Amino acid sequence: MGLITQTFAYDGGRQVSVWLPAEPPRAVVFAGDGQLIAPWGETIAAAGGPPTMIVGVHRLADEMRRLHEYSPGFEPQRFAAHERFIVDDVRAWTRSRFGVELPRERTAAYGVSASGELALALGLRHPDIFGAVLCASPGAGYRPPQVLPSPLPRTYLVAGTQEPFFRDNAARWADALRGAGADVMMTEREGGHGGVFWQAELPLMTAWAFGE
Repeated sequence: MGLITQTFAYDGGRQVSVWLPAEPPRAVVFAGDGQLIAPWGETIAAAGGPPTMIVGVHRLADEMRRLHEYSPGFEPQRFAAHERFIVDDVRAWTRSRFGVELPRERTAAYGVSASGELALALGLRHPDIFGAVLCASPGAGYRPPQVLPSPLPRTYLVAGTQEPFFRDNAARWADALRGAGADVMMTEREGGHGGVFWQAELPLMTAWAFGE
């Protein structure tokens, strides 16, 4: 059990951190903001959740470039390159390095704030890979398209009571996905943007996503 970090050639050198549970993984979560999120695997383990591997691609220090990687509407080519890196390269490395390739029912995309937008985009664009989207406090750069694809991943959204902008974004996605027939969980927690509820909610999210 523990954290492993490797640097890839992508974009001049991009790190990916992986949280490995003590037991063979029964679920895998792919995420942006990896340096923040990957260590939260310990929170899932402490809560008695299913053995869950978290594969977190590190974010850029430049906030504007981060947003453009995470939301498809700003700079489509940059988003697409980052998307391919996760969907193709990082997943292939996870399979070859750790021997982990789980079915879509045991695979989720996760993110917070802007990386929550990334999780939504990955889930909608690759429902054959990601059976669930776990999203906390999404920004508004990526909004529900007028016509949603089918099938849709199951989606768990959470936002804080003290972040009305992000709560409204989450509610917009919940309404749109429900309207298209998706299985959606939407909840609010006490807190503001970047609050401790992001990490605390993750074990509840994975329990919901993976049925344990």
